[in-house]
Amino acid sequence: MPKTQLNVRVDEATAEAARQRAMQRGMSVNRYIEELVKQDAGEVGHTFVEAAADFMKQYESVFAEEFGPECKGTR
Repeated sequence: MPKTQLNVRVDEATAEAARQRAMQRGMSVNRYIEELVKQDAGEVGHTFVEAAADFMKQYESVFAEEFGPECKGTR
């Protein structure tokens, strides 16, 4: 997969923390930040799916009334 260059500005303390954490994990700073973003994006996606499932469970009867009983349980 092709990579895109992304430039960010952070204070020196943050930059040093990123360098240290990456070194402790045996990876480049680029890879470390890429992994952090992927992890964060995954958590957000998971949280969204859980909230959507809870919403559907809470309002299942409303959807069944509006769209018919065949809608029930199609999750």
